Amino acid sequence: MPVPQPFKQLCFKLFVDARCYYLVGINPSGWLRSMRPPILLNVALLTSLCVLEQAAPPKFILTPEVQANLDRIRAASLRGDLSFIASDALDGRDTPSPGLDIAAEYIAAQFRRAGLEPAGDEGYFQTARMEVLAPNFEGFEITLGGGEHTYAAAPTDAVLTLSAAVDLKDIPIFKLDLGDSGSIEGLTPGQLNGKVVLIEFKRNVMRNYRTAARVLRSARPAAIIMVDRTGATGGSPGEAHLADPEQRAPTSPQITLLSAAASDFYASLKAGATDAKATIHVAAPQEKLVKLRNVIGILRGSDPDLQDTAVLVTAHYDHLGENADHRIYNGANDDGSGTVSVIEVARALSSLKPRPRRSIVFMTFFGEEKGLMGSRYYVRHPAWPLEKTIAQLNLEQLGRTDSTEGPQIANATMTGFDFSNVEEYLRRAGELTGIKIYKNGRESDLYFNASDNYSLAEAGVPAHTVTVAFNYPDYHAVGDEWQKIDYDNMARVDRTVALTVILLADGEQPPHWNESDPKAAPYLKAWKQHRQ
Repeated sequence: MPVPQPFKQLCFKLFVDARCYYLVGINPSGWLRSMRPPILLNVALLTSLCVLEQAAPPKFILTPEVQANLDRIRAASLRGDLSFIASDALDGRDTPSPGLDIAAEYIAAQFRRAGLEPAGDEGYFQTARMEVLAPNFEGFEITLGGGEHTYAAAPTDAVLTLSAAVDLKDIPIFKLDLGDSGSIEGLTPGQLNGKVVLIEFKRNVMRNYRTAARVLRSARPAAIIMVDRTGATGGSPGEAHLADPEQRAPTSPQITLLSAAASDFYASLKAGATDAKATIHVAAPQEKLVKLRNVIGILRGSDPDLQDTAVLVTAHYDHLGENADHRIYNGANDDGSGTVSVIEVARALSSLKPRPRRSIVFMTFFGEEKGLMGSRYYVRHPAWPLEKTIAQLNLEQLGRTDSTEGPQIANATMTGFDFSNVEEYLRRAGELTGIKIYKNGRESDLYFNASDNYSLAEAGVPAHTVTVAFNYPDYHAVGDEWQKIDYDNMARVDRTVALTVILLADGEQPPHWNESDPKAAPYLKAWKQHRQ
């Protein structure tokens, strides 16, 4: 129940007066000393009510005008957009590729149609100069040996991800078994430093892989070799990889081996530190400059006092391209669903009269599948000042309801659920639009750093990814097609997203990181640094 305004004013005045007098040692006319306990109790109670009211989820009445705009979000419109974005004509939207460029033009056209202001250096496009590093197989050698088992890779077996020449001889191999949850939970950087880390990747070990990846980022392995017999990583021999010339810090070379013989060698080793050794000689890659584009449009806020602050609504519009057999990864759910949802929410909110009080920045990123490259570039070159960006809602995998955890109808969740109070806005919007917002205790924290919200969170912005299914049968597979999307459910979730954006944009106070959650501490620290 809301606290009456006169009570709020009274308790605030009493609290401030009493606190000020106490801090400076003043007790006018002895009133604090002579105040009876019941009166003190009432002051404390009123003050507590004020604090509780301030911390409560945002209040909002869903007016017919707002409801009419939410109803503009339609399943048929989402289907129309996604059937193009995730079609074979765009060839899997790899970064970089002609298909990705076509997708960018399409998104910009929809932003233009919605009346958004262009916010890039080339109209709606924020251009980034990146490097494509093509493998050089001159003098190539990868030999893995241990006891009776030896494996020598052919160039046709290997997908190379490295930015410099590699020259390693007889380096100890550490076998990282993603099927052993116990060893993954106990993994430390010290176990991996200076080793060649050998991993076999399968789709059913994705959760353990994400846990291990966090440790690998903190470690200094000599090299990381991924064995992938099923093509789950999406790479193909001879494939070039993307690098950011602004971020050429030394990293461990990564090599993916696709052969059955590599898998057999992996199986021959015991888990953990081994007696096996690796010798790797690979020449420096060949470099080529390319231009890539984030797509950005702004819906300017209506409040003169708040319109210089903004809410960011994002998705990544790239995917994986083709596999070694030239089959197309169309990425309908990942993340075509998020891309078309950004477009549809922009269309709906651009028709609001009046517009939301704060500005809203709609954006689609390139290169998420290459390591959050588009969002990391944006953080270094923000179109809207980061200290004026109050929140980010990143949209990913909103279309499939056939989760590996069971059907997800009229449900949605978000990553880092307890890290900030953005959850309160999302939950309130869900209550008003018929979508249950819940915390996925198994996946919420694990996936926080797996999408483009993480780049903004590292810069201090309360940023989360909204999703329907963390895992589904065709994740990073050629079967992720637009015909498998539940468009009616996606439209309902998008209405919840749109209303959440309105709540954030119209709120008096911006959302904040949760100071009581230690997992949010690095993001809270970054928030403070950006506002000093």
